[in-house]
Amino acid sequence: MMELKVINENGQAAASISASDELFGREYNEALVHQVVTAYQSNARAANSKQKGRSEIAKSTRKPFAQKGTGRARAGMASSPLWRGGGKIFPNTGEENYTHKVNRKMYRAGLASIFSRLVAEGRLTVVDSLNVDAPKTKLLADKVKAMGLDRVLIITDNLDENLFLSSRNLPNVLVLEPHQADPVSLVRFPSVLVTRGAVVKIEEMLA
Repeated sequence: MMELKVINENGQAAASISASDELFGREYNEALVHQVVTAYQSNARAANSKQKGRSEIAKSTRKPFAQKGTGRARAGMASSPLWRGGGKIFPNTGEENYTHKVNRKMYRAGLASIFSRLVAEGRLTVVDSLNVDAPKTKLLADKVKAMGLDRVLIITDNLDENLFLSSRNLPNVLVLEPHQADPVSLVRFPSVLVTRGAVVKIEEMLA
């Protein structure tokens, strides 16, 4: 077990917490993290791009001009992919499948590798608890500033309505519950703030 430093909502040091070496102290696997991140992004991609092939273009099928004698390159019909407004070569059908399969064990190991890297680089901070008394953006912004953070991903075990509503108008703050934490958000934010209760839940999820 390793010890993670804990702060309170005012940014002052509090009692440390014991955490799993397997989750927060493992060796960084760059290739695995890259695979997990790209797979997550690919699985979120929707095949909504539809293009027309030459058979779908609404143009006449007659020959545009004579085969010989014009000095121009020969052409069969105006829907040719070589012509402006013609059909596409190998068009997108709108039914492409971009999903990447990642085994559950690999996905969990990838997240653990990211958490370990965050700890090693000093980008992960554990806070005793995080609550706001009213759904006001300024209350949460002041708490984040007091802890010396700017762009931050907050993972909390208790995402109540006040905390959720307070975070919506902060463009550099994203609040999630442990089961919502994804590899892209963990990599994207320079700082990650995790509540003490969320650490326990993350360990249970990725055990």
